Amino acid sequence: MLALPESWLLLDAMMLGVTDEVYLVDANALTLAYAGQNVLKNTGFDLEDLKQQSLDSLLGISQKALQLHLDEHPHHTSFIRLLQDGLPTIGNTSHNQLRVMTMISYQQEFMLIIKNNYSPISAAACLTCRTEFEQKLTESEERFQVMVSNTPGLVFQFQLDQAGEINFIFLSDGCQALLGITAEELKAHPKLFYALMNSRDRGSLRKRLELSTLELSMLDWEGRVWIDGWQDTKWINLRSFPRVLSNGLIQWEGIMINITQSKTEKHDIEQSRRDLAELTAHMDHVKEHERSRIAREIHDDLGGNLTAIKIGLSSIINRIKEGKAISLAHAQGLESIVDSTFEAVHKISSDLRPNILDLGIVAALDWQSKEFEKQLDIACEFTCNQSEIQVSSAQAITLFRICQESMSNISKHAKATSVSVDLNASEHEIVMRISDNGLGIKPSDKLKVNSFGLRGMQERVAALHGSFNISKASKYGQKGTVITIRLPIESEA
Repeated sequence: MLALPESWLLLDAMMLGVTDEVYLVDANALTLAYAGQNVLKNTGFDLEDLKQQSLDSLLGISQKALQLHLDEHPHHTSFIRLLQDGLPTIGNTSHNQLRVMTMISYQQEFMLIIKNNYSPISAAACLTCRTEFEQKLTESEERFQVMVSNTPGLVFQFQLDQAGEINFIFLSDGCQALLGITAEELKAHPKLFYALMNSRDRGSLRKRLELSTLELSMLDWEGRVWIDGWQDTKWINLRSFPRVLSNGLIQWEGIMINITQSKTEKHDIEQSRRDLAELTAHMDHVKEHERSRIAREIHDDLGGNLTAIKIGLSSIINRIKEGKAISLAHAQGLESIVDSTFEAVHKISSDLRPNILDLGIVAALDWQSKEFEKQLDIACEFTCNQSEIQVSSAQAITLFRICQESMSNISKHAKATSVSVDLNASEHEIVMRISDNGLGIKPSDKLKVNSFGLRGMQERVAALHGSFNISKASKYGQKGTVITIRLPIESEA
């Protein structure tokens, strides 16, 4: 609600030199809003103390009589004499007549009441007072309107009718931008506000409104509204404070703002955390599985080979001790076991970190492409715009593992007959594209709960501040899939 301390001070300044007592009464609440300096001097009270006193004791007239005057002279902007019910009991100025004029500010109505002997001088002063005071009110209203117009949201006032339904008293011009309907439409048909919401959010607002009514506490609500004209759902936040009017009604005043972006970002963050937690659990499971597999290989292959070597060496040692001859076949058998042990060690080491990466990322991807073509009999072409690209070890293993995972997915699901791997480096970034002419990936496939392979690729790239994208492979006439990875240049020293 508009506050007018600046205008009241102006009123006081204009009444200097005039012996009249000036009172400003809120016409809605019928309570004292302001009193001039002469009133304070004559009564010995400050303004806050005076507000606690009854109008009867200050003016010698009851609220009932003032309300009757308002009903008989609505919005009367010139002074009218009003007979007092009795003499005031506070102050030393008394007269059997008051002069009353109504003044309407923005969304607020006041009664300007003058108490003292009526004379042409004081009447003229009051006329000047009224003109200048109303001019100041107009300036205050314009400033208020500018502030409301520039508020990023919808400023409102509402009350509850006898049925407990919202009845809007004031709506700013932000109504159209926020809710898709004009302020006039919503004021005329306030039920449209509830109609915009789904049943769950509508019920939530009613419950919070009931609580705010009972406890006179702040109303703070978030909910979704459907804007039919835009075919869009918005999240809005409604915040307001209630106050009790003189007639016993409760009025809420506050603001609604669009919080769709923040809610969407919050939802995305929460979903990302859930996905990351699931991926972490899956990676832990994969790690344990790999550890078990490597442990079995070490135990079965390396352990078995070492046991065979030990037995073979023990046999040779015993034959040497006994002076017996050692057969060539026996020695060659041990040599064969040693060779297979080397192969097992090489395989385990390669699984943990491919040795081919020591030759550089270009050579590693070229080798992987050829291995894919050789093992699966699917044509696989590797191209690169440079003979060698300097990358960090983290980038190298990321590019290699993503290529490895992509080729595994192609062999299992794509039914492709041709694959290409393109690696290109520019001044600022490294780009790897893996394309196939297979069935293509569906949008729903990206959202599968168990699509940990894709999530793993995304997390690997995100950890290196890069980007990961899956799209249709236009190279093959909108068939197949292309995976694009972009990493910033970050070579190790």
